[in-house]
Amino acid sequence: MENLTNEQRFPDEERQKSESEYPHICSVLEILGAKWAFLVIAKLHKGPRRFQQLLRDVAVVRTQSLTNVLRHLENSGIVHREVYPSVPITVEYSLTEKGRDFQAALKEMENWAIRWGNAAKEE
Repeated sequence: MENLTNEQRFPDEERQKSESEYPHICSVLEILGAKWAFLVIAKLHKGPRRFQQLLRDVAVVRTQSLTNVLRHLENSGIVHREVYPSVPITVEYSLTEKGRDFQAALKEMENWAIRWGNAAKEE
């Protein structure tokens, strides 16, 4: 059964039912489901950062992965990329209004993790 796809495991009716229960969450996960997206958003909430500053702040993230997640978040309207014409060129990343608005949800997720994170490990 482990080699079956979701379509094979769940009849069409069940899959459609589960997708229709939370349609907006699926669209949010398409934006924020990128690896490291939550971490980058949390760091940018503290204020605008240059790429190297972000890379230092999120030391667990590799350079290419950070580039990819920043592009993804920029394309999704979460992050704003500002290029300053200097030598060398300076690029600064910040949250858009849409990105800043996500902070409340991020805080709630943190509260949930504090409340239930250790309980899951103990079980």
